[in-house]
Amino acid sequence: MRNLRILALVVATGMIVAACSSASTAPSGAQPSAQSSVGPGEGEVDLVIWAGYADASTTDPNDNWVTQFTTDTGCVVKTQDGTDSANMVQLMQSGQYDGVSASGDATLRLIRGGIVAPVNTKLIPNYANVFPGLKGQPHNTVNGVPYGVPHGRGANLLIYNTNTFKTAPTSWSVVWEANSPAAGKISIYNSAIYIADAAVYLMKHNPDLKITNPYELDDAQFTAAVNLLKAQKKIVGEYWSLAASQIESFASGSMLAGTTWQYQVNQLAGSPVAATLPEEGSTGWSDTWMISKTAKHPNCMYKWMNWIISPVANAKATVWFGEAPVSQAACDEAEKISPGHCATYHATDENYFKKLYLWNTPSTECGDSRGSVCKDFAAWTAAWTDITGS
Repeated sequence: MRNLRILALVVATGMIVAACSSASTAPSGAQPSAQSSVGPGEGEVDLVIWAGYADASTTDPNDNWVTQFTTDTGCVVKTQDGTDSANMVQLMQSGQYDGVSASGDATLRLIRGGIVAPVNTKLIPNYANVFPGLKGQPHNTVNGVPYGVPHGRGANLLIYNTNTFKTAPTSWSVVWEANSPAAGKISIYNSAIYIADAAVYLMKHNPDLKITNPYELDDAQFTAAVNLLKAQKKIVGEYWSLAASQIESFASGSMLAGTTWQYQVNQLAGSPVAATLPEEGSTGWSDTWMISKTAKHPNCMYKWMNWIISPVANAKATVWFGEAPVSQAACDEAEKISPGHCATYHATDENYFKKLYLWNTPSTECGDSRGSVCKDFAAWTAAWTDITGS
């Protein structure tokens, strides 16, 4: 499978709003400093990854962006797949790994815990070409200091059966309202980070709550989101963790609407299925390559971070996974592999990404004048367990 959130929660875990920033608070404790130079590689680099993020296929050169890296740098790539964001944080806490492809619900935990180091982007030449919209994001930047480089980005979309919905839905209401034509056959992402999707919907449909950031919810806002999710459960047909299971559900017609990634839509080509970004906007994701503060192979890790955002490597990785490349040069290379790829994933359309709230790590610090009264990720996790019963 090319979808690497296919393991479980990816990423569990503006609009991409510069103002939204629970990351504006400094991490606790003494923090490591960024590396000042890059010397010869140490011979290997040990990575915690989402499955497939460092693919070395021996059958398809478009699915291998590792072999050439090792040839060029002498750094042998060794990987450990993470099962979810919590597992990846735990693996990085062990100090056995040089770096990680962390999702937005893990990045701030790694930063605030002093597990990863700031990144000196001057030592990463390809960073200069990264789209501005991927730089300085609140999920991986603290007080203007970057803690990594982006891998790619994508939106959480509304998927729907075109036989049931002859006209494309324009609102997320079809997954929230009890009288939805898809009621009972709605497919929802099984992750605590989905609480943010409820908050995005409430921003438009209950403005009195004054939600400005779906990851910074005080008690009243959080309670409203949780209550909306509990009501939604009555019309949910499945909570999906694996992309493969959702693909099967829509291919068979057992599910008629839900939240998805473009990857599933692509795999369902030929089925009566389409996807759209509704008028309320949506959540989205962008993974970040981060370096451990105790990296045993820091030079190889810096070389890897430069490599993975180089045009050819990033094109291969993002086409393989199904996400937007990080630069125009990578888009140009992606077109050679999969014509139309960057248009499909809106890679160069910053207005599109302004409609998204990229996954971030909820914390008690609201990031505004309210102070430390917001619900942290532990509260989100507990609430999600209560909502879904699992």
